[in-house]
Amino acid sequence: MAQATGDMENNQQTPQPIIPEDTTTGTTMVLTMGLIGLACAILIVLTYQSTQATIEENKARFLEKAIFEVLPNTTGKVTYAAEHGALGQMPAGKQAEMEYYAGYNDRQQLTGIAIPAEGPGFQDIVRILYGYAPACRCIVGMKVLESKETPGLGTKIETDPVFLKNFETLDVRLTPDGNAIANPIVLVKPRQKENPWEIDAISGATISSQAIADILQASTADAVPLIEKNLDTLTR
Repeated sequence: MAQATGDMENNQQTPQPIIPEDTTTGTTMVLTMGLIGLACAILIVLTYQSTQATIEENKARFLEKAIFEVLPNTTGKVTYAAEHGALGQMPAGKQAEMEYYAGYNDRQQLTGIAIPAEGPGFQDIVRILYGYAPACRCIVGMKVLESKETPGLGTKIETDPVFLKNFETLDVRLTPDGNAIANPIVLVKPRQKENPWEIDAISGATISSQAIADILQASTADAVPLIEKNLDTLTR
């Protein structure tokens, strides 16, 4: 009996001491991750600040080049801003929310006005610059400044020569009272253009083509009447 009792006692497991959970490792990990995140955030901010000036300078150069592309025969420009229905020349170093770039040839004659505009595309906002020539009451050039359209299809609005030809003499003449576009710009199916205010769509990129048409329709409705009412100022 004593032997059996001894065996039972020997089979019983010896209680293990309870070891307190070490929270030091977890706390250290959290602090480390926090410091890494903070360091990354600071690095991103510093990188942004150090490159912002270069980015803005490159944008300004691209815009400058685009102005002369959408206004043929232009050799110089003057920047204007709209205020209370009038266009006033912008002082050097100043910026306005909406700027108009009047182009002039070697004889200081007005060649046209480059107008920035934007609107929703298939992927994101599309920003463009187009040239308006008062001599023909028409758009004489269009340049995409910023776009995230689908590569290979949507990006054809930037490179397709047939599509860009739409903007060589796109009619935007005004109604007799000078307050509205007589024939608002519209998009038509590829190779279906019959009127000078229509834009031939790009096959396979109809949404991106429509975006350009919509942007121009909305922008010219405001910009062209304003420009025509201020021609005396622009012709200097």
